[in-house]
Amino acid sequence: MAKKNKSVVKEKKIGTTVVSHRSFWSYKKNRSRVYTLIILLLMVYFFIVNNTKDEPKEGPYPPGYTPRSELNSNQ
Repeated sequence: MAKKNKSVVKEKKIGTTVVSHRSFWSYKKNRSRVYTLIILLLMVYFFIVNNTKDEPKEGPYPPGYTPRSELNSNQ
């Protein structure tokens, strides 16, 4: 039979510096989430601003244009 390895696996320390805890911003996944949230909030803001304005006033038709309602009434 195969011999079982009973020794405990120890973490090997490479170098002399200890790695400190990384910040929230240093993880790419978290940065991506923040950027996505900012873009979505901007899109919602501009959607609300665009749809809360008053309707533009109707002006005169361009020269040479006849509306459909006048074309149907002339026949």
